[in-house]
Amino acid sequence: MIKIIRKIAILLFTLSIVTIIAGQAGLFGGKRPTDLGLHDGKLKAPLSESSNSISSQATLHPHSDHHIIAPLTYHGDGKGAFVKLTNIVRNMNNATVIAAEPTYLYAEFRSRLMKFTDDVEFALDEQAGVINMRSASRLGKKDFGANRKRLESIRAAFKS
Repeated sequence: MIKIIRKIAILLFTLSIVTIIAGQAGLFGGKRPTDLGLHDGKLKAPLSESSNSISSQATLHPHSDHHIIAPLTYHGDGKGAFVKLTNIVRNMNNATVIAAEPTYLYAEFRSRLMKFTDDVEFALDEQAGVINMRSASRLGKKDFGANRKRLESIRAAFKS
């Protein structure tokens, strides 16, 4: 019995090491989407059958309540608020800004150990006085709350 337990433990340890090596090699990063950006003033819709994305524009698309997050609100100059947001994102750990325009920001966030990649977008809507935001994991159907936690930490930094 102890021999079987030992073999199972060795197998699990080996699989863990192989998985970590695969992650560090970038095998879990996924492929960068080609359909991001603003389309008719909207960010990409969350996948209704998946719980690995959230959007402040989720109500404009088929969604579940899980997909909904409030946009960032600001007072005063919208472009100035967007510059502040861009600087916050640029200074976050594991973030790479891919596109930074006056009213649109796209960044990739990679998890430290496994190098999973999430795509994060922001769009300034000066007429509504908000910055819409979207965060989605490239792989899998669940994110264990990582996208929401990230956007809420950005919200907290933006408010301060």
